[in-house]
Amino acid sequence: MRGFTQNGYQIKVTLKPFTNGYLYLGHHFGSKQYIIDSVAINSNSEVVFSGKEKLFGGVYMVIYPQKNGWFEILVDKQQHFSVTADTTDIIGKMQFTNSSDNQLFQSYQKIAQEKGKAIALLQKQLKEDPAGSDSVKTRSAITALNAEMQQYREQFIQAHPAHLLTAIFHILQEPKVPDAAQHPGGKYDSAFAYQYYKQHYWDGVSFADERLVRTPVFEPKLQRYFSNVLLQQPDTLSKAANKILDASISNKEMFKFILSALTEKYINPTYMGQDAVFVNLFERYYAPGKADYWLNDKYRKAVFDRAYSVMANLIGEKAADMNMVDSSGKAAPLYGIKAPYIVICFWDPTCGHCQTEVPQLDSLFQHKWKKQGVQMYGVMTDGGKEAWLKFIREHQLRGWTHVYQLPAVKEAEYAANKPGYKQLYDVYQTPVLYLLDKDKNIIAKKLNHDQLDELLQVKLK
Repeated sequence: MRGFTQNGYQIKVTLKPFTNGYLYLGHHFGSKQYIIDSVAINSNSEVVFSGKEKLFGGVYMVIYPQKNGWFEILVDKQQHFSVTADTTDIIGKMQFTNSSDNQLFQSYQKIAQEKGKAIALLQKQLKEDPAGSDSVKTRSAITALNAEMQQYREQFIQAHPAHLLTAIFHILQEPKVPDAAQHPGGKYDSAFAYQYYKQHYWDGVSFADERLVRTPVFEPKLQRYFSNVLLQQPDTLSKAANKILDASISNKEMFKFILSALTEKYINPTYMGQDAVFVNLFERYYAPGKADYWLNDKYRKAVFDRAYSVMANLIGEKAADMNMVDSSGKAAPLYGIKAPYIVICFWDPTCGHCQTEVPQLDSLFQHKWKKQGVQMYGVMTDGGKEAWLKFIREHQLRGWTHVYQLPAVKEAEYAANKPGYKQLYDVYQTPVLYLLDKDKNIIAKKLNHDQLDELLQVKLK
């Protein structure tokens, strides 16, 4: 009898007590879940999920008819199997046929459930009586149960190195920093502890293992690494991103997932200056075409447009000169301003936010910044010349260099295919504030007036 390779997938599910409606097959994808199949339940509580193409490896879910619950299964090399379960005791009554991967997974779930319940009970006791006579004993019992769980995982990793559950356990493992006696000089060293933790954070994890994309544990670990483990400096973040992406580039699915996650994180970052991480991703991966195999036109345009909007205004870069005129039509370029610090304010006299922010900004300038040598360069972006002049008059915005761009200059830049000041300074809403040093280097951008003042006072000291 000749052997044959089973194609596609076929997963038979018997799930009591359901005898009508639909069961759904879904999978994790980072922090989200997606349904990929649905089948009507027969009178014997059975469905068969099947397809001609093999499923990507990962943690999948069989979702109940009302979508109010699910249980998880592993899908890897074994894609023709059956599972019987009962909602009264999913883990306890579940049975698999032709899936040793899921039998191992079920064994782990049973142990995890048992230990988890015991730990929860002990934690409840501790919460009710934290200083009680048995509190030390209770804490020791919790520590022991956690250690047993950790030991189980370590033994599983040794016994089943290629198993999907092993890959998941590597993600869940926390680096164990050596005891203080093993630190330099034989005493606790926080810098050593941090470096050790950071260097061992990804131990055992393969960035070419695409199965991790379809688990609920990989993306949280990735996000925590970039948000909490690494120093929040653009260079540090960029180097770490490059290292991980270069390690994943041999696997298209993993590379796409990580690059997308980091792009989303840094395309409009939480912290000033971290848009440099996005520019790094753009220059290293998007611009050379390394992501072309999955980019659609809409995503590509969004990434490229955003990159061109922030490349010219990164923290530490020279600010672009602006060909502007003052209210009398006299040339007043940015580089004509000489001062230790220059605050650029892009504003629109008809914008509600500007009408509040600009007078507050002027108050700081008149009562504080002017004496400290700070110069104001106010750029009218929209709203019309008459409204602009009226606002300046009524709010007595004295001492500023007030400028706007002549329509003819704007048209000439467009005809010559040159970027306008709005692109060069990423001005797509107002007000937008920049702080420059005497050499026109960008020190800060997109802060409010209070944040700008706080930074200025630090710089002036």
